[in-house]
Amino acid sequence: MEYSRQLIQYALSGLSNGAIYALIGFGFAIIYNATGIINFAQGEFVMLGGMLTLFFLTFMNMPLIPAAILAIAAATAVGITFERFAIRPLRKATPLNLVIITIGASILIRGVAMLIWGKDTHALPSFSGNDPLYLAGATLLPQHLWIFAITLVTIIASRLFFNYSIVGKAMRACSYNRRAASLVGIDVRKMVLLSFTISSAMGSMAGIIIAPLTMTSYDVGIMLGLKGFCAAIIGGMSSGIGMVIGGLLLGILESLGAGLVSASYKDAIAFIILLVILFVRPQGIFNTSETERV
Repeated sequence: MEYSRQLIQYALSGLSNGAIYALIGFGFAIIYNATGIINFAQGEFVMLGGMLTLFFLTFMNMPLIPAAILAIAAATAVGITFERFAIRPLRKATPLNLVIITIGASILIRGVAMLIWGKDTHALPSFSGNDPLYLAGATLLPQHLWIFAITLVTIIASRLFFNYSIVGKAMRACSYNRRAASLVGIDVRKMVLLSFTISSAMGSMAGIIIAPLTMTSYDVGIMLGLKGFCAAIIGGMSSGIGMVIGGLLLGILESLGAGLVSASYKDAIAFIILLVILFVRPQGIFNTSETERV
């Protein structure tokens, strides 16, 4: 009975982390499908979400919800600036050059954050208290429910946007064939800018909802970004539902490994899974040639 309770506890914790990884991975996929770029600065927008919310809470004395909204807006503005001044001017850059630029942007954002906020670790208040909930003998914090709910709503809204809105369909057209999309009158540059906008907003929101559990600091974006990238690779960059499953699977395996083997291997598990997937099925477990792009 005790062993079963522990397994349920590990699974619930893994699902919570996996939902965050899926949300971050979705940000990777949106930019990749629109531009062909792997944006390794995505994790820094996760960090900015948490740190900017903390800034508006403590220094501006704002309530949590307005602080979170302003933090998402500010992080999104950083993403727009990044695309406008670092990505757009390099029209003939190779994919490798663009990836290097995103890595450089990640280092720059992280360095600026360290200078502004220091190296201390900070905690955000929970959205609705810290009284634990009990499920099948395992404990669940209310913040976990917020993570599940916000991730679910965000994924559903994204699917509706890309499948049924004119702008979303235009972005999908750019992901399939940018030249053909341009020939039929779609402004490809605006679609690329929009992809960075949506991705930055998603990343910052992920940073806000996970910060009450894991806390935040200037360097949290590195590992969260890499795990979000792992989730995207596991599920397939072009498979929206597969990416969600990939994120949840990664979170559960990571939690089980940390609980049953050793917490020291928690981060290593994600990268071992990534290497196995890249060797065995590099297009992702759930991705097929017929799968629709995000």
